[in-house]
Amino acid sequence: MSTLAHTMMTAARSNDSGLAGPGGLDRYPYAEAPAADRAGAPVWEGAEPELGRVGRRAAGSRGRGLHGQLVQQLGQMIVSGDLGADRPLVPEEIGQRFEVSRTVVRESLRVLEAKGLVSARPNVGTRVRPVSDWNLLDPDIIEWRAFGPQRDDQRRELSELRWTIEPLAARLAAGHGREDVQQRLADMIDIMGHALAQGDALTYSRADAEFHSLLIQIAGNRMLEHLSGIVSAALQVSGGPVTGCDRPHEASLVHHRRIVDALAAGDGTGAESAMRQLLTVHPEVERVVPAPREH
Repeated sequence: MSTLAHTMMTAARSNDSGLAGPGGLDRYPYAEAPAADRAGAPVWEGAEPELGRVGRRAAGSRGRGLHGQLVQQLGQMIVSGDLGADRPLVPEEIGQRFEVSRTVVRESLRVLEAKGLVSARPNVGTRVRPVSDWNLLDPDIIEWRAFGPQRDDQRRELSELRWTIEPLAARLAAGHGREDVQQRLADMIDIMGHALAQGDALTYSRADAEFHSLLIQIAGNRMLEHLSGIVSAALQVSGGPVTGCDRPHEASLVHHRRIVDALAAGDGTGAESAMRQLLTVHPEVERVVPAPREH
């Protein structure tokens, strides 16, 4: 195994770190909900007041700390339907329920608004937006949907999206491949093979996600490149129907190697074909959604 592969193998087992950066949070104008609406405020039963426990389950790209954990908790509740569009989200009540500061609540709501999940308007307050307004391509929302009541739709949609994006990316990448990039792809396969032998599913999935993300990035199409995060999120949550990527096995490694070999030969058709075989749904495997990933 190359030095790069060994380094990334080690890094894959490390926890992500970093706190959300500060900003002008108190300048963000979240209005107090009208008094008439406060009687219909959401009941927070079932939500976890000890946000540290939420953070240990998943903090993801939202960062560590109370802010990232509150985004995770509220995002899951919105996507699951526990917080409906007919109920106002009052920052003061959220802060009291989860025992966090006004600044943490405001910043968390700002993140959720950027994802299209909530909106804040003067004299109206903060409310959950309809699903049609959500940024369904956001990796966090992909994760929340994958483990919520919409998981069946999420699996189907992710599978269809990957089937559209990745074979095309593989074909285009055959014309843009460089030796250093091909070596990095090969390193990811080495990591996956070693992880498979060790029964290390987490390292396998992270190397797999890196492989597919890198392949899209070298396709030479900037619009496709912006979708690499979606594919990475899909792989890490296994939100789609079971494919050659979702369950580690030797056949999956064979298809990955065929893709790299085709790229080295400049064979776009072969790379596309190998990717389609890798993404073929295996009907004999039960379609289940795994437990949320650990970070």
